[in-house]
Amino acid sequence: MPALLTWWKLDIATLAPEAHSDAVEAIGRDLLQRLEEPHRSYHSARHVVEMYAAVEELEREGVVTEREAALAGVAACFHDAVYDPQAPPGANEVDSAALAVRCLMALGLDAGDVEQVRRLVLATERHEAPLDDGLDAAFHDADLWILAAPEERFDEYCAQVRQEYAAVPDAAYAAGRTALLEPFLRRDTVYATRHGRRVWGERARVNVARELARLSG
Repeated sequence: MPALLTWWKLDIATLAPEAHSDAVEAIGRDLLQRLEEPHRSYHSARHVVEMYAAVEELEREGVVTEREAALAGVAACFHDAVYDPQAPPGANEVDSAALAVRCLMALGLDAGDVEQVRRLVLATERHEAPLDDGLDAAFHDADLWILAAPEERFDEYCAQVRQEYAAVPDAAYAAGRTALLEPFLRRDTVYATRHGRRVWGERARVNVARELARLSG
C-alpha cells in the first residue's frame, strides 16, 4: 500500500530528519511485507490505514499535536508488526514493541520517542487509557476506531477476525470473543478522548451489542 509507505516516511522525517533514506525505506517495506502476511485478514495494512485516518481526525480536533500524531503513526505501523493468532496473550505486543525499539534506534530517533512508541505498542494488549486528550488516549481510540465503523465495515471486521481464528472451534471462539468485547459495554465509555466519546461512542456500543448478540446466537 504505497500511501502507507509515504506516511511512514513523512512521520520518520518529522521525528528523525537525519535518518538515512535507504534505511527508512527498507524498514518501511519490511513493515508492509509483514502486514501482507497471508494469515492476516483484519490485522493488515488496511487496519493501519484506518488508524492513520482516525489519528488525523483527532489531530484536526486538537486532541494531539502534529508531532504526537507522527509518533502515533509510527506506533501504528509497528503495533501489529508481529502477529500470530496462536501466540500466548501479550506475546505479539511484546515482540512488536521489541522490533520497534530495534528499528527506531537504528534510525536515530530520540530515546524518549522510542520509549513512547514502545509504550504505545505494549498498551494495545490491554486497550485501556486515561480519559483525557493527548497521545495515549488518541492512540487507544484510533486502534479501537473500528468498533465505531459504519455497520458494513464493522461486520466485515468481525468476519475478518473470525477468519484469522478459523482454527478455533465456534463455541470456543464465541466465548473468547465475548470475553473480549463485553467489557467495552460495561465501561462508562468505550473511548478515552473527548472527541471519541462524543462522536464515536454510541455507534461503537450499537456495533458491539450487535456482535455480542450474533455470538450468543
